[in-house]
Amino acid sequence: MTASRGRLKLPFPDWEGPVGVFDWPIKLASLDGERSLQLDAMVDTGSSYTIVPEGLLKSLGIAPTEKVGLTLADGRRVVWDVGEARATVDGRSTVTWVVFGEDGAHPLLGAYTLEGLRMSVNPWKHTLIPMPYGWA
Repeated sequence: MTASRGRLKLPFPDWEGPVGVFDWPIKLASLDGERSLQLDAMVDTGSSYTIVPEGLLKSLGIAPTEKVGLTLADGRRVVWDVGEARATVDGRSTVTWVVFGEDGAHPLLGAYTLEGLRMSVNPWKHTLIPMPYGWA
């Protein structure tokens, strides 16, 4: 590997930019399916949970069911509300935890939701990949 303008040049011919940082379309819906929205969320396997601005979740009628303690990427420790929603990505759907994030923040698609969807991340091609098998 060689350094290139402060970055390591990776030996992958299909590498398309910063490893592991990309947005992906996700549909979120209330559990009864009455309300839904389509949004682009940053795929963040370092985030345990999917985090969506509070106002968007409330517009879907999603109510907090409990609180969860989190350490944010900037090091802050917070306690935020969490609720349940149906997430759909590339035709795969699951019920998942969603954290009521700060309004105006970019949504994050976290590891818990990705595992429920049986999706894996290709960090070099910036894509999600269906997993035919999981770990039992």
